[in-house]
Amino acid sequence: MRIINVILIVLPAFIIFAIGYIGQKKIGFDRKSISTSALYLMYPFLAFQTFYTNDITMDYAYILIFCFLLMIILILIVTIISRIKALKRSKSAAMILSSVFMNSGNYGVPIILFAYGEECVHYAIIMMVIQSLLMNTVGLYYASKGSSTATHSLKDSLLKISRMPINHAVLLGIIVQITDFKVPEFVMQAVNLVADATIPTIMIVLGMQLASLTRGSVRWSDLSTVFSIRMIVSPVLALFLTIALGLNPLLSSILIVLASMPTAANTTMYSLEFNTEPQLVSYSTLLTTVASIITVPLVLWLVGAV
Repeated sequence: MRIINVILIVLPAFIIFAIGYIGQKKIGFDRKSISTSALYLMYPFLAFQTFYTNDITMDYAYILIFCFLLMIILILIVTIISRIKALKRSKSAAMILSSVFMNSGNYGVPIILFAYGEECVHYAIIMMVIQSLLMNTVGLYYASKGSSTATHSLKDSLLKISRMPINHAVLLGIIVQITDFKVPEFVMQAVNLVADATIPTIMIVLGMQLASLTRGSVRWSDLSTVFSIRMIVSPVLALFLTIALGLNPLLSSILIVLASMPTAANTTMYSLEFNTEPQLVSYSTLLTTVASIITVPLVLWLVGAV
């Protein structure tokens, strides 16, 4: 029954993808404008909501170390492969976006809920918050670095990140949360409305992007590399990291499952905004999400969750 629940979690995502796909095919939209609106106007509300509503505990420290180490190792792996293949800067950055950052939020949280129960959901939420922070900083850096119009200057890339409203919202959410300041209810109602609409909007944009893909625009070797790293290497690395960090078996199994999640849909939005190989990132997101119907239940079975 739990395996069926896992599959049912994935299906709504494909329905939303299909809405964007059909809308783009039948009507046609300016994907860049919608993506920019989601990134600059909507996503900051989701970031603020995430950091404001989740208490910071000691569990953050252990999961933060795990997430940071996993991210660094995956980035190193992609960088080495990129240099061996002599890939251009934009493609290397796109592969980092697709391989390193997983959908631990709207996908990972319900998976953990069904597999482990409500008492373990807070672990998934903590990882979601940390992954959000890493994606909004390191992820944005690589998206900016891989832009077809970007300079090679580290300073310029960091300057772009500092100007992103997402990071201002993250910082504000953390400050408000740790100072115990109570945001007025009518303000949070508005924040929640926009925040709740953000992920569906991002997924619709992905569907639109999939409708605009051209055959032969992405090499299978690049996709297979992303797939291998995101869906196979990542959970295997997570296993060794949890052993090295001495985490308890329950937390270890949860982190391994979350490390096996498909590519985050947000990466498509970043790649569109900075024109960092958006077709490769979009294909990677679709491929890993489709494959997760099989791979995620398999990982759950291997760690003994089902």
